Amino acid sequence: MRTIELTDGRRLTVRDLHRSGALPREVSDAAIAIVDDVRARGDAAVREYCLRFDGACPASFRVPDEVVQGALGMVDASFLEALERAHRQIRDFHEREVEQSWFTTRADGTLLGVKVTPVPSVAVYVPGGRAQYPSTVLMDTVPAKVAGVPRVIMITPPQRDGSLSAYTLAAAAVAGVDEVYAVGGAQGIGAVAYGTESIPAVSKIVGPGNAYVAAAKRYVSGDVGIDMVAGPSEVCVLADATADPAVVAADLMAQAEHDPMATCYLVTCDADLPGRVLDAVEVLVAQSPREDITRASLADNGVVVVADTLELAVDAVNVIAPEHLELHCANAFDLLGSIQNAGAIFVGPWSSEPLGDYVAGPNHTLPTGGTATFSNPLGVYDFVKRSSVISYSPAGLLADGPAVQTLAQAEGLWAHALSVGMRRKLLDDGVETFDDSLAACKDATKTAWPTKLGEPGVPKLG
Repeated sequence: MRTIELTDGRRLTVRDLHRSGALPREVSDAAIAIVDDVRARGDAAVREYCLRFDGACPASFRVPDEVVQGALGMVDASFLEALERAHRQIRDFHEREVEQSWFTTRADGTLLGVKVTPVPSVAVYVPGGRAQYPSTVLMDTVPAKVAGVPRVIMITPPQRDGSLSAYTLAAAAVAGVDEVYAVGGAQGIGAVAYGTESIPAVSKIVGPGNAYVAAAKRYVSGDVGIDMVAGPSEVCVLADATADPAVVAADLMAQAEHDPMATCYLVTCDADLPGRVLDAVEVLVAQSPREDITRASLADNGVVVVADTLELAVDAVNVIAPEHLELHCANAFDLLGSIQNAGAIFVGPWSSEPLGDYVAGPNHTLPTGGTATFSNPLGVYDFVKRSSVISYSPAGLLADGPAVQTLAQAEGLWAHALSVGMRRKLLDDGVETFDDSLAACKDATKTAWPTKLGEPGVPKLG
């Protein structure tokens, strides 16, 4: 793991992290070409890419409902019990995020408010192929269901033999997914973004995937909504001298075993801790069935930050803005107020990050690559739209109208001012219907500009 020392008051900078940032150009170009082809040729293009990349393509992309429900009888009872426990706790957490429509009235009778409406349809992307992620099915489907999304579909690539994991399908059944399609990759993103003959277009796409999936989501963003462009997973452990080196080592490895590109940070103000943690890693990693992946991640993307003070260590964490942050420190809750940038914060030595991955309740779809400085975990709020509601009373119009006309005149927008001025004149004349408003406003220019502010436009200085 690469070591960065913060001595003599030096603070960590984003440049110190050597993050690669944007997706490689060749990945983006390939994903764009695939999405454009799917948009142009529909199912035929999707089939070609499924055969090329997945090695299999089902006769029908839609997985029959009876197959999805049948998966519940194919998994062992302990898995199903764990799945249902996770579902229950994830739903309980997200139900607390529900936002209600609200309205308020002013003294003059004007009504203002916000109408909250679920998006009409969502596609949940779930990685497949060599790895199975039933937990992702729950995490990305449950908040959509709590939000009231009428149609939640799931897309996931088939395995080499053309089948789908019973674990993934069982999770879809428990979560209440409405439709399942055996398609993944950039071609799957293109299909649900624009629709094909057999795969419906949706309003929003959520869920993690490989670099090609991320590049495809970024490309279609704007035509459809997306949750985020997710990069490799990451963890940051902030630890002091009270931390158990073996526990810290296990937590770093828990992230490193995801992917050789996963990033692990150890931030500490105890100069002796990193060596003890790395010694523990050597003992533990040799016993891991994912030793090669774990070693590659830690060697290529592991970073140790040693700071002079705890204050500098916390500052470094906020610069890193990690996806997952663990606080292995004495009085860890005392630090919570100082943490500004993190996707999920695990406070205290008993709060293992995998608890958040599976059953704690908060969502495990989190901002990566430093985007926690401006992004949120996936939540119910990602699956709703907010519409402003404005209903003016006559008294409210008379009160606010002059200010609107003054601002419209400053911007040179004559009809904006006329729209309000006409209503003001009708009320001033005692006319409360719109049957013949033109007759009451023959002098439209005077109605629009009731006062002289000078020529419309930007005043010149000097």
